[in-house]
Amino acid sequence: MNNFKKVGLTALAGSLIATSAFAGALSVSGGADITLTNQSNHTQGNGFSSGDSMNFSGTAELDNGFVITSKQEIDGGALDDRSLVIEMPDMGTLTFQQSGSTAMSAVDDVMPTAYESAWDVLAQGTTSATTARTAGQALKEGSIGGFVTNNSFFYTAPEMVDGLSLKASYVPSAKGGTRPDGSISFALEYTGVEGLTVGYATDDNGRKTTNKLETETMYAKYAYGSITVGVQQSDQEQDGATTSDDEFSAHGITYQVSDDLTIGYHASEREMGDKTQDEESKNLSASYTQGGMTISAAMISMDNVGGSTASRDDIDGYKIGVSFAF
Repeated sequence: MNNFKKVGLTALAGSLIATSAFAGALSVSGGADITLTNQSNHTQGNGFSSGDSMNFSGTAELDNGFVITSKQEIDGGALDDRSLVIEMPDMGTLTFQQSGSTAMSAVDDVMPTAYESAWDVLAQGTTSATTARTAGQALKEGSIGGFVTNNSFFYTAPEMVDGLSLKASYVPSAKGGTRPDGSISFALEYTGVEGLTVGYATDDNGRKTTNKLETETMYAKYAYGSITVGVQQSDQEQDGATTSDDEFSAHGITYQVSDDLTIGYHASEREMGDKTQDEESKNLSASYTQGGMTISAAMISMDNVGGSTASRDDIDGYKIGVSFAF
């Protein structure tokens, strides 16, 4: 009986030691916001909305030095984004994500702005509810980005040259064969000169209907004192259907008035191969931060939404937001 107890206690002690070797840490962060949006040619009655998210992160370090992090986000009371991050010493970081950006779409518009990009505030895109639009109103086109589905891989390489970063992503083939070979994205960014950021990204083998799409973007930003300026140009080409060859350009400037207050101007233009007019968006914005609270406001003007020439697709409006981080 005593021998049995000794064996049992030894096994228990061994299991506790083994468990402690994989001990990790759990952290929680989050935020909440209230926004008011109003725009012309829009039938939405109540312009107020709110959002909240809780981000849970659990981290453990393995014996070989790898750091494993599991991330979960509860957004609006529902489980939203989640990912598994593997940090490998001297070999970079690999992320398997349930949802998220590709290397290309992560930099689809990186122009300086005090409060959101001009094209991303008003009107409705293809994923938005169409019931809030005026009857017959066109759907907007945003920036040119990568092509995302659930369950993709994102890799960040270790720094190769001082100031040079490389990111890559792979989106497996989509259901129904719309992307039979998957989509591969690459993004390079150089910050080796003080104040200057230049980048290039490309996405290959995305598809629109039955044709292959290739996209690319180039951008440059320069910060001098309190002022940051930037320009960006993107292209999309579709095999066998030149009417879907689009171009996107954006530029922005921000001025940091003080440690708390920033004002900015952002503008973009989307030229669509199958439309006679270009979608043009402009945004004058400001943001004020005090501790964990940020108050932001933007005045937006959009002309020829979706390439439409109808007067109902010229939209003006504003967005005001108060957000809290904790």
